[in-house]
Amino acid sequence: MTSGRSTSPARNGTLASMSPLLQVDHLSKTFGPVQAVADVSFTVCPGEIYGLLGPNGAGKTTTISMICGLLRPDGGTVTVAGQPLAANPQAAKRLMGVVPQDLALYEELSAAENLEFWGRLAGLDGKTARARAAELLAALTLADRAKDAVKTFSGGMKRRVNLGCALLHRPRLILLDEPTVGIDPQARLNILEFIRGLRAEGVAVLYTTHYLEEAESLCDRIGIVDRGRMHAEGTLRELQERLGGDRLFALDGAWTGAQPDTWPGFRERYRVLQHTDRQLVVAALGERDPADCLRELLALPVRAENVTLKRPSLNDVFLQLTGRDLRE
Repeated sequence: MTSGRSTSPARNGTLASMSPLLQVDHLSKTFGPVQAVADVSFTVCPGEIYGLLGPNGAGKTTTISMICGLLRPDGGTVTVAGQPLAANPQAAKRLMGVVPQDLALYEELSAAENLEFWGRLAGLDGKTARARAAELLAALTLADRAKDAVKTFSGGMKRRVNLGCALLHRPRLILLDEPTVGIDPQARLNILEFIRGLRAEGVAVLYTTHYLEEAESLCDRIGIVDRGRMHAEGTLRELQERLGGDRLFALDGAWTGAQPDTWPGFRERYRVLQHTDRQLVVAALGERDPADCLRELLALPVRAENVTLKRPSLNDVFLQLTGRDLRE
């Protein structure tokens, strides 16, 4: 995509030395008896995609709403480009582009008219808004549908227009709340590739999702949230290392009634991540040879019909941290 930026991309190795564009400190929000967000903290640097990963209802949208000023936090602070959001909300918002989970489009207007409308709201003059709208529609591969009413678009096309509306004023920080919900795989790939282009231009991206594969392939760092709390954060590799790196074993068999914690020495060598009637998933503790682990697992009191060595997924990490699957 072409946007006139000259910022070079920042990679994982340099992010730690950069000043965060977004800093969230101990953010909290309660709705009646429900603690929607509880003491959440993280940062997002320029040229970084930071993923908030969690199931529906985990507190991701509430967090986004507080960051962009739609909700007032009960506790904690949001800092944008070194300035507290509360001190000058309008200045902070000029640096942001927000893509809500619910489409913010006028169905009767064309794609170009929708983009131009949001550009004018962001303070652009008519000529600049029209030029930028045309530029973005080309980057989003929608130039041939620019004059068509949005009501005639597919779900994936609407999502791309929705994304474009947040980019008219060239924000330095993009907040994306589940931007690929309910669209087909090809449309999802198009949007993810576009977001990678934003990162390459030095934009800071906060990306909420409950799709494991998106977080694994897209995000430089990932924060795992559930029931309003941040349970862990880090790179994909750092999160995988929490479960023993490459030493995760899935054992198929008749595990109904089995009690692994009662087997001699088992708790000292393995951590149980999941136990169902037909599968036992365990992580090896410490630095151990996978071949030695395999011999031990094949000699368990309950016979394993099949043992698979696998790299921990984000769902495995989520399961270990929260005691439930991400999609539950």
